[in-house]
Amino acid sequence: MKLKEDINPLLLHVFRSAVWVYSVITFIPWYFFSGAGSNLKRARRIKARSVSGPAGPYRAINSEEKLVAWQHPGVDTLDKMFEYAAERFPQRDCLGTREVLSEEDELQPNGKVFKKVILGNYNWLTYEDAYRAAKCFGSGLAALGQKPQCNIAIFCETRAEWIMAAQACFMYNFPLVTLYATLGPMAISHGLNETEVTHIITSKDLLQSRLKAILCDVPRLQYVIVVDSKPTSWPNIPRGITIYSMDAVMEMGSKPENTVDRRQPEPSDIAVIMYTSGSTGIPKGVMISHGNIIAGITGMAERIPNLNEADTYIGYLPLAHVLELSAELVCISHGCRIGYSSPQTLADQSTKIKKGSKGDTSVLKPTLMAAVPEIMDRIYKNVMTKVEEMSKFQKMLFVLAYNYKMEQISRGYSTPLCDSLVFKQVRALLGGNMRVLLSGGAPLSAATQHFMNICMCCPVGQGYGLTETCGAGTISEIWDYSTGRVGAPLVCSEITLKDWEEGGYYSTDKPNPRGEILIGGPNVTMGYYKNETKNCDDFFVDRNGQRWFCTGDIGEFHPDGCLKIIDRKKDLVKLQAGEYVSLGKVEAVLKNCSLIDNICAYANSDQSYVISFVVPNHKQLMAMAEQMQVRGTLEEICNNSQMEKEVLRIITEAAISAKLERFEIPKKIRLSAEPWTPETGLVTDAFKLKRKELKTHYQEDIERMYGGK
Repeated sequence: MKLKEDINPLLLHVFRSAVWVYSVITFIPWYFFSGAGSNLKRARRIKARSVSGPAGPYRAINSEEKLVAWQHPGVDTLDKMFEYAAERFPQRDCLGTREVLSEEDELQPNGKVFKKVILGNYNWLTYEDAYRAAKCFGSGLAALGQKPQCNIAIFCETRAEWIMAAQACFMYNFPLVTLYATLGPMAISHGLNETEVTHIITSKDLLQSRLKAILCDVPRLQYVIVVDSKPTSWPNIPRGITIYSMDAVMEMGSKPENTVDRRQPEPSDIAVIMYTSGSTGIPKGVMISHGNIIAGITGMAERIPNLNEADTYIGYLPLAHVLELSAELVCISHGCRIGYSSPQTLADQSTKIKKGSKGDTSVLKPTLMAAVPEIMDRIYKNVMTKVEEMSKFQKMLFVLAYNYKMEQISRGYSTPLCDSLVFKQVRALLGGNMRVLLSGGAPLSAATQHFMNICMCCPVGQGYGLTETCGAGTISEIWDYSTGRVGAPLVCSEITLKDWEEGGYYSTDKPNPRGEILIGGPNVTMGYYKNETKNCDDFFVDRNGQRWFCTGDIGEFHPDGCLKIIDRKKDLVKLQAGEYVSLGKVEAVLKNCSLIDNICAYANSDQSYVISFVVPNHKQLMAMAEQMQVRGTLEEICNNSQMEKEVLRIITEAAISAKLERFEIPKKIRLSAEPWTPETGLVTDAFKLKRKELKTHYQEDIERMYGGK
């Protein structure tokens, strides 16, 4: 449903007039209620400018003279940052975990059994408690032989113990090797062996599943520390490896005889070696110094207005991803409390929450949240499906309110009446108190961004950054409601555009300069671990000593200094007739189609057309199948050639409406009944497509679609 177009202009005028009359009668004119116009002025002001020509470098207007490397003088390492927070906010809640009251198996209509949980309230550790526990744990690791500047690994789900273990390692100068909990066995053993770790921190579940299977392949490993309380028995593991619980290590570290003088890190010391799951090949370890992270989180914090100890952040994305780790460290540096969750328990309707129980957002009522576009796309499509099921009057009211609010926020006004009467229930999906949503990891579609801004009644800050830049690069200001842009450079970063002749992008292009995005600043990391060839390709230091990273992304700068990502070098494919196709551009356009949950465009250079693999929206596909009188299971419907043709027709219409070139429009598609998740290995933990794995997975379909079978 196209909300912007599905309403009669006369009805919108009547609705607008009714709201205005109501506002006057109740003495709440929008102008005085919201400071109308002030946000619009902010949105239109210059946010960054080039300090040298159209190619840049571009800097934020409040860091033109000098890039910012830290927030508080002298607080230049992560251990100092945590100590500063513990001293300033000792009795404030820091880390919260929900109590598990009960678990039970629930039989589904399809015969599958899902484990459901009933959760209680959040139990909290104060900043003082968390600091003390981290210090004891670090001392205990030292008692187990862990040495300063020797790598230690963490392979664990997002939870309070993860961040506590990380802080312990930062305190004692143990470089922390992070690995996604969804990585495959070869990738896990590669990371552990390359970094030569002797100690690993993990959870009971991961030890018994993914980790146990590869312990024999990691010969240097001596100690496994499990963050859960000690069970009745540990799993059988190879001889020579000792298992401890986290509590036992903390108790060991609290004993006077085991207390060691900690060797505090320097800003240039490695804090984290972060293994990216990567969209291609074996994961690379990115070396991130203490100074890099401090600079990155300082830049991010500057873009979140009024960030303080009254804020509550919900943590559920993988902490092994730079977006989540940076977001949580930003919160800790400002005394916020962090309540932990998971994608399976996030909302009342989440897969592991027993029907009638409360999800984590309903209990925690967070004010801050980071999300990848995939999560927001799901919320958007679920709500739109419910809107379609409304009565004619309810649907009309919703669409009227939606269009009215879109019009008002574009003028710098708030709409409290619509928010309380129409959008309150949608806002309640994330607890009802959300004031800032930060989107990162992949491009956010315009439709989803509009929806979140309007229906969630809070701004969405879209950011751009990479592991190689500590996740920091740009973040849009919260009063900027434009879509498709990622904002101006952060105060810790500067950005320049490099001409890319093959793609036809130049800094001299009109109306806006375009080119490959190069990010420089104190947040640019030390490079890839044991990979000098790649370091020489992707990193360089300029004559002023500034470190730069070549992103491979193509961007353009708008006159107000905001960046828009328009292409990616690796996604560019040259077709048989010589036309260049940006696969990422095709995917971004077609993902706006409500029938599509996910899509991967593909093209062979020796072929003349593009093909696509499509994960359809199951509910809409089944409704379409019923209309077309196609019977069968979801898998059978996806394999039905008649359905394939109809979905392709709808995709083609959407592509033409979005003004894709003829050669960019997929000519053939393959429907997938199974969604792409990190567990399937077809997308990363940030839900970015793994093109190599997708190509392998659909190889037979590629041959069919290109072979005419």
